Amino acid sequence: MRRFLSAFFLAAMLAGTASAAPETGTLAPGFTAMDAISGKSISLADYKGKIVVLEWNNFDCPFVEKFYGSNVMQELQKTARRGDVVWITVNSSAPGKQGNLADAAAVKAALAERQADPTAYLIDADGAIGKAYGASTTPHMFVIAKDGTLAYQGAIDSIADADAASIDKATNYVTAAIDALKAGTPVNPGTTQPYGCSVKYAE
Repeated sequence: MRRFLSAFFLAAMLAGTASAAPETGTLAPGFTAMDAISGKSISLADYKGKIVVLEWNNFDCPFVEKFYGSNVMQELQKTARRGDVVWITVNSSAPGKQGNLADAAAVKAALAERQADPTAYLIDADGAIGKAYGASTTPHMFVIAKDGTLAYQGAIDSIADADAASIDKATNYVTAAIDALKAGTPVNPGTTQPYGCSVKYAE
């Protein structure tokens, strides 16, 4: 019985309540939203011709803390941006839910505390962007090619746990996808099973 409950809890944690994800290889869903860092409205279309990474975020999630507490996510962001890759962090936690950041001031404070360095941070409180992408966990990662097609979606890496000690042993799928796109080679895998806390959408 205990084993069944553990399996049920894990399945619930991974599943989330997102809509169906778009297929890898199809056009990534467009969006327009306010960037909490710059205070300006941005659209995915603004970045056509660039590789774009979307990172679903909830700083209160232990799986997110795995990567921020070890400074790995920050280094991924900085390395990507130095390589002319756009990194957009998205928070789809609804008001009153775990991880929700109410306004730009809260976002800037959270980013400063962790020395995070995304290109933009979007507060997706109504879950519209998250549901368009089928984002189900934090983190849930998407890599969009220069032509606007979805090149990768799924887990950040190959070891599905919340232990920072496993990071060095894992394959980082996001880095691999970016490297493949830059080299003009197929992204493989193009889809993996995301892991983490469920995205805290409004009920």
